[in-house]
Amino acid sequence: SRATSPPSPLWALPEELLLLICSYLDAQALGRLAQVCRRLRFLSSRDVLWRRIARGCLNSGFTQLGTDLAAGIPVKERVKVSQNWRHGRCRRETVLKWKCKQVASFSSSFLMPWMELDGEYLYLSQAENIQAYHLCAEGTGLQRHPQAIFSGHQEDVCRFVLVNSHIVSGGGDGSIVLHKIHGSYSVKFSAHEQEVNCVDFQGGLIVSGSRDRTAKVWSLSTGRVGQCLHTVQTEDRVWSIAISPLLSSFVTGTACCGHTSPLRIWDLESGQLLTCLGTDFHRGAGVLDVFYETPSLLLSCGYDTYIRYWDIRTSTRKCVQEWEEPHDSALYCVRSDKNHMIASGSSYYGVVRLWDKRQTRCLQSFHLSSPSSSPVYCLRFSTTHLYAALASALHVLDFTAS
Repeated sequence: SRATSPPSPLWALPEELLLLICSYLDAQALGRLAQVCRRLRFLSSRDVLWRRIARGCLNSGFTQLGTDLAAGIPVKERVKVSQNWRHGRCRRETVLKWKCKQVASFSSSFLMPWMELDGEYLYLSQAENIQAYHLCAEGTGLQRHPQAIFSGHQEDVCRFVLVNSHIVSGGGDGSIVLHKIHGSYSVKFSAHEQEVNCVDFQGGLIVSGSRDRTAKVWSLSTGRVGQCLHTVQTEDRVWSIAISPLLSSFVTGTACCGHTSPLRIWDLESGQLLTCLGTDFHRGAGVLDVFYETPSLLLSCGYDTYIRYWDIRTSTRKCVQEWEEPHDSALYCVRSDKNHMIASGSSYYGVVRLWDKRQTRCLQSFHLSSPSSSPVYCLRFSTTHLYAALASALHVLDFTAS
């Protein structure tokens, strides 16, 4: 009989067919496939195969809409690190300490550190200054001395934002200061009669909120820098503020000392009230932080110990999801990966919690201050590290460590 040649192995197929076949595999199967041979190891590491898996993971750098926020980092590596976020596997380190003032409550005038992450730099407010620290190569520590210091306030910086190489900060002296990061350009103007608790900056406009019970819209256009366009009478102290990604409106979070909802959305062009969010807030349920994921989805948190998830397309009367802080602590800050993960900072013992929106209970918790108690005033995270600013120290959780 005529001799027949042995069948070609699977991995001899054209790459397009192999990628199609592999697209049906899960992470475990792809890992096993990588052990077969060099070609399959290379093929099974392709981003196109891991992107679908990554979109279902925590903090893998993909939004709900599939936008990649961490382009340049192999998706397979992000999926591996994502498992550490889910299971709470990390290395903890205190990377910076400073002297702390005695504090009584959120409404007192005291040092409340705030921060922003921007690539290789972490910007941190300390007293009346904002300092830029270069992150070490491994991403955990900071260089000992700040690369730059941005000053201008006469009292403590309350909050600041970093947008398009500009820093906009609000201070206890009632002023707003604008700095250009790469250059000497800066502008300062008097904004409110009392401390500026919160600011946001988008599209050439600044919005600010204050203890003086007003929110204001400011112009930064040429010839009109620092000109107040609208003054909104909130009739309550404003603790948090954020401009919608569509640049058409902004949301304020207030102290909830009256009978009005502490979450209200205002028209950015006219300053008129558009809508109130929620109807079941208890008196004193002040909103300390708000965060837009998309133009229609936002998160809020505050004194009433709940994280609330709002979808203004479906309802403004009730949130679509909520999560309760297990130890009945006020929540000072909240952020999400714009997909499945939420991180929150509590008012006692420096507790940082991770949440999965697909679950009702807290996923992981980390106690960063003990035995003395401190709130987590601000937190920020990348796909690999989480930074938390407490009353007297900056802590980092490194999730690349197994």
